Amino acid sequence: MTTLLEQRLTDHRIKPTAMRLLVLEYLLSRQSALGLSDIEKAMAPADRITIYRTLKTFEQNGLVHLIDDGTGVHKYALCDNCDPAEHHDTHVHFYCTVCKETYCLPDTKIPDIGLPAGFILSEMNLIVKGHCDKCRL
Repeated sequence: MTTLLEQRLTDHRIKPTAMRLLVLEYLLSRQSALGLSDIEKAMAPADRITIYRTLKTFEQNGLVHLIDDGTGVHKYALCDNCDPAEHHDTHVHFYCTVCKETYCLPDTKIPDIGLPAGFILSEMNLIVKGHCDKCRL
């Protein structure tokens, strides 16, 4: 019998392994985006390289997207509607300057950017910074 976690992986053309299932389960349990070191601490004593490869596989197959929130630490968050062929998650991210957490705002889409002729868009990132609902003054 296939579990929901296994089905989610196979839907993204990812072979379910014990580590992939653990990482997916951990990502699903969190509301904010996570850095490699955050996941590594939660998965201790798992190998950092194995976790990194798992995240890269997830990213390449449209299960997670990479967030550059300006902190110098790339973070990973689950995609809402991406597939192995292409990431469609072009939403805004929110970085809390107090707790240092990064959140996806999937209902807030990045507006269309009109590029000059000949320019080719390869990635888009929009970060809003402030205080989250737990840290507001």
